[in-house]
Amino acid sequence: MKRTFYKSLLKWKSDPSRKPLILEGARQVGKTWILREFGRNEYKNTVYINCHNNKFTDKLFQKDFDTARILREIEAVTSQRIKAGQTLVILDEIQEAPQGVASLKYFCENARDIHVVVAGSLLGVTHRPDESYPVGKVDVLKLYPMTFEEFLVAMGKDNLAEMVASEDWSSLATLDSVLLELLRQYYYVGGMPEVVLDYVEKGDIFNVRKLQNRIISAYANDMAKHAGGDTERIRMVWNSIPAQLARENKKFIYGAVKSGGRARELEGAIQWLVDAGLVYKIHRCSKPEEPLRFYEDFAAFKLYMLDVGLLGALANAKASVMLANNDVFKEFKGAFSENYVLQQLKASVDCDIYYYSKDNSSVEIDFLVQTEKRVIPIEVKAEENVKSKSLARFVKEDFAKQNFKGLRFSMKPYIDQYWMENVPLYCVEHFVANE
Repeated sequence: MKRTFYKSLLKWKSDPSRKPLILEGARQVGKTWILREFGRNEYKNTVYINCHNNKFTDKLFQKDFDTARILREIEAVTSQRIKAGQTLVILDEIQEAPQGVASLKYFCENARDIHVVVAGSLLGVTHRPDESYPVGKVDVLKLYPMTFEEFLVAMGKDNLAEMVASEDWSSLATLDSVLLELLRQYYYVGGMPEVVLDYVEKGDIFNVRKLQNRIISAYANDMAKHAGGDTERIRMVWNSIPAQLARENKKFIYGAVKSGGRARELEGAIQWLVDAGLVYKIHRCSKPEEPLRFYEDFAAFKLYMLDVGLLGALANAKASVMLANNDVFKEFKGAFSENYVLQQLKASVDCDIYYYSKDNSSVEIDFLVQTEKRVIPIEVKAEENVKSKSLARFVKEDFAKQNFKGLRFSMKPYIDQYWMENVPLYCVEHFVANE
């Protein structure tokens, strides 16, 4: 399957100031596959070692950080030569190897010509307190679930993916019903590569749910294995997300997790899920002025899941609701559409993302994004009624002096209304990336 992320790996390889690379991302988003594919296509040979339950890597970095010795022992164990610029060294599940991450500092300083990539699913939650992080000595990239455009390519709809990317609005209008049908399927299947591949090959919607539930079970096992005493609280927060998103006001409510729930009890559990890459935490921005980070409200936030397909599985949403008609776009008060839009933004735009709400007011903007060019207020509309009361008030009244131009993602075709552009939901990825 083609992944847009592959271009980021090519850029890393060709960078003359390249450092050892840490590839982050939640479990099952395709880190191992894309690294092995990258090594197979771009190098003469690939040396791959999985550090999980590996006695060799348990001791490899604990003797010392002599990179010549480390490379020599890797060559001996794998029976492969490691040559500068010709070999890609992949250390998978690096969090399982004591001092493995710390060793990257010395690869940067003493063996920069060796192309080393490490990957880990739980790097944010398994860091050992006695192990230093190589700040400034590594490059870091993050892999997300497949986007809608990647889903189109996997489905053999390359021409449609190219059309979406071109933003040829008149041509897209004639394909609107076709693209919305495929978007419905993406809401159900999501972007987890194993699930997408199975759906492409078999078209079995029931097996899709089985695979998604298997992934969710694997996440639950990670919680039990790595979270210690916080396991139950983490699971309670995780299981509450569909209900949180189904509320009219999607601001996270601690009391919705457990009766009488408080921040001090649950903030550690929330942070664990964020660090594991399983949820996206979007804080409120109290004032839409650059830099938005100055006005971040840490007390108010929303939680979204890493993948819209997994959201459907965790919510036990029926295939009849997801696939039979357009109800999926507005189901649970647009929760699927908001989660979908955020998922595309996270995968395609390297920028700060917030939401905005006015104190003591019903005015709320679903997302506030700061790109290189401007601050964009974004509204997501999954209903047939696309009147943008909050967005109109935000742009035309409350912050008229700032000359914001709003952006609404909906089921309607593209239209530029000067104060706001309406963009079809299936065009999220490229449209914001080009802003």
